[in-house]
Amino acid sequence: MTQSKKVLACDLGASSGRAILGSFDGQKIDLEVLHKFSNGGTYLNNDFHWDTLKQYNEIKAGIKKAIKKTSNQLDSVGIDTWGVDYGLLDENGTLMSVPYHYRDQRTEGLMEEVFKKISKAEIYRETGIQFMELNTIFQLFADLKNRPWIIDNAEDLLFTPDLLNYFLTGKKFNEYTIASTSQLYNPLKDKWSEKIYNKLNLPESMMQQIIRPGEKVGDILQKVKAECGIRGELPVIAVGSHDTASAVAAAPLKDENSAYLSSGTWSLLGMELDQPIITEESLAANFTNELGVGNKVRFLKNITGLWLIQECKRIWDRRGMNLSYSDITEAAEAAEPFKYSLDPDHHDFVNPDNMPEAIKNYCRETGQPVPEEPGEMARGIYESLAQNYKEVIEKLEKLTDKKIETLNMVGGGIQAEILCQYTANISKRRVVTGPIEATAIGNILTQLMALGEIASLEEGREIVRNSVELKEYLPE
Repeated sequence: MTQSKKVLACDLGASSGRAILGSFDGQKIDLEVLHKFSNGGTYLNNDFHWDTLKQYNEIKAGIKKAIKKTSNQLDSVGIDTWGVDYGLLDENGTLMSVPYHYRDQRTEGLMEEVFKKISKAEIYRETGIQFMELNTIFQLFADLKNRPWIIDNAEDLLFTPDLLNYFLTGKKFNEYTIASTSQLYNPLKDKWSEKIYNKLNLPESMMQQIIRPGEKVGDILQKVKAECGIRGELPVIAVGSHDTASAVAAAPLKDENSAYLSSGTWSLLGMELDQPIITEESLAANFTNELGVGNKVRFLKNITGLWLIQECKRIWDRRGMNLSYSDITEAAEAAEPFKYSLDPDHHDFVNPDNMPEAIKNYCRETGQPVPEEPGEMARGIYESLAQNYKEVIEKLEKLTDKKIETLNMVGGGIQAEILCQYTANISKRRVVTGPIEATAIGNILTQLMALGEIASLEEGREIVRNSVELKEYLPE
């Protein structure tokens, strides 16, 4: 290979975003973070929204830096984000309102109303997706109930990465992996669920043609090119635009007895399968069948991850404690073990104003010792997460009829080594961690497949093993 390929992964998480340049020499991928920015929700009156235009401007800033860094030799761009959220466009292609944040309270209590129109079992049979109040199906039902005019006048629905791709290219698609998070897509029929749209009186016409990871969305618009200093063509590639799909694509899974855990604000724990598992047992366990890169199924459970630690740190910072994450883990290691435990998915922890107080109240209500210091509070969170992972692994084994020997942990959460070790100890399984930048690497691998540089997901994973250092944790 005469020249390395250079692609840009725009990776937006719930609390931060980055533009990461991936350079591929035919053997290894080198990463360089060119642009970082904060992300998060903002209240407009009493409603919780995303600042979508800020996200778009930050992506353009990242592209501009990549163009400069590569002397206009950038080969492609790909965008991944969190799931379920969306923007609605009118007949002129204009964004109709500021997109809602999935943690907004408008969907609270709506599940039961939806189940009166179409049963829980029917929705699961159609989609195979885990039930969470934040899913697109419940958000759209909230729109229909609270602001029907917007549904009546919406021409197009674009999920967050689709919307950002549209701003860059003017092309409207719904990407395959992000579509599956909506609880509106039928993976068995490989199309939108007519039954759900009809029973909920939602217009299926606002959904787009599905585009697969590795397909070209379109060339960047001329005005954006001028703004970013782009000369010539710069294609935007559809990647696994649900960030977890990209993260799992980069997980160096060795065999069918390996499970993955994508660790960040959320923890997504599961296995990669060829076909969905849609049974009464998987419904009862609330497991999901999200679609992945390479036509794989990500059979997994969405569980709360480092959100609790992130929110505790936010409050501690506000109090002037100025604790780094390494300070927090050091204090946790010195704290008394198993002083208290909590259910990370408990409703009280979804979006409290003050997470440490929410945890203290939970402990009082459940008759447990109340943690006062950051170290003991953090230790209880890490131990509770590890316990939750153990329980999910055991359910996963029953549902798939496979024995899980290794857990591949990827993502930013693996920097909390205390969590990795506790997970090995409590689950009594080998834990292999890496890569930290799994989402960006998965995004980059998919772009390289689209450019014809990598033949398959398996080849991509071998490149990951060559490119990053993996770490092993054994039960103690």
